[in-house]
Amino acid sequence: MVDETGPSCASSVLTIDLGALKRNYRLISSHAGTSECAAVVKADGYGLGIGPMLNALRDAGCATFFVATLDEAIALRTLQQGPVIYYLNGLMPGEADICRTHSIRPTLNDPGQIERWAEYCATGREALPAAVHIDTGMSRLGLTPHETAALAAAPDQLQKFDFALLLSHLACGDTPDHPMNAQQRDSFAGAAEALPPTTRSLAASSGVFLGPAWHFDMVRAGVSLYGVSPQPGRPNPMEQVIHLQGKIVQTRDVDTPQTVGYGAAHRFEGPTKVATVAAGYADGYPRSLGDQGVAYIGNRAAPVIGRVSMDLITLDISSAPDAKPGEMVDLIGPHNDLDSVAESAGTIGYELLTRLGHRYRRCYIETNA
Repeated sequence: MVDETGPSCASSVLTIDLGALKRNYRLISSHAGTSECAAVVKADGYGLGIGPMLNALRDAGCATFFVATLDEAIALRTLQQGPVIYYLNGLMPGEADICRTHSIRPTLNDPGQIERWAEYCATGREALPAAVHIDTGMSRLGLTPHETAALAAAPDQLQKFDFALLLSHLACGDTPDHPMNAQQRDSFAGAAEALPPTTRSLAASSGVFLGPAWHFDMVRAGVSLYGVSPQPGRPNPMEQVIHLQGKIVQTRDVDTPQTVGYGAAHRFEGPTKVATVAAGYADGYPRSLGDQGVAYIGNRAAPVIGRVSMDLITLDISSAPDAKPGEMVDLIGPHNDLDSVAESAGTIGYELLTRLGHRYRRCYIETNA
């Protein structure tokens, strides 16, 4: 199955393997044991297209989805009526009616949001579902420990709506030996014990691999669905979902004392075969990969030389001197996966994924294991 979007004459191609996505979901779900495995599809499915991600994950058995914002939740609901949808950034004034209309569940991040949702439900005499987020150590979103204790002592507001989920988020889940992981687990377990019983969720992608003590009732599979390693520095159990290729638009032979690109940042030290490839930072290929990144022509490395510009990069293809205009090079692929390219760029796979542009021709395929 191949489904293509984007300009047919595009010079770069982003191939997205929905089969690998499904297998990644099932792998994470298997590690979660009896806990439900929800999926996080925020930021347009981590940059890969919310519609295809939703359909593939539903096919894989996912029933609950998380996004960041209310507009993302509405877009998701427009595509499918069946799944449970939570948005994480909190219930802002005026959003309650929208949540009810679209059957979307807000995440309540402070006492004011809990009160707002409780009063809305009480006025409408309808116990609508919502999640409550408690902060166990990130100091970013959620009720503070003091606010959580006060809610546990006087949980009247929780009785006015369907308290469907209690969640928190690990700060250091991708660092298995970090003491924060156990501290947050214990803090979350204590808060859950003090509050009225409900579904509990602490672990996201990396947290799933910490072990059953972090799983509770639901895990939230996120970036690892898309191929990013859940535990950097350890073997990656996830399949690669994306393959990014750029087209060679020109080749040339150069010799010293010539330079290449803006700022004359790279000076040739000897005869070099150079290819110019139609991809740049406007397409999400990081500028920091100038003189740092490596592309591949087949299994032959082609280092990035000079600065990455808006629409073009230049490669040293001396290892593949027979390469010609019109041929494709792997910018992210079998020999240079998402995590390794992100590391070379001084960033993380999350950022690289969500920066992928829309000038690529996007090809959705489904491979078998």
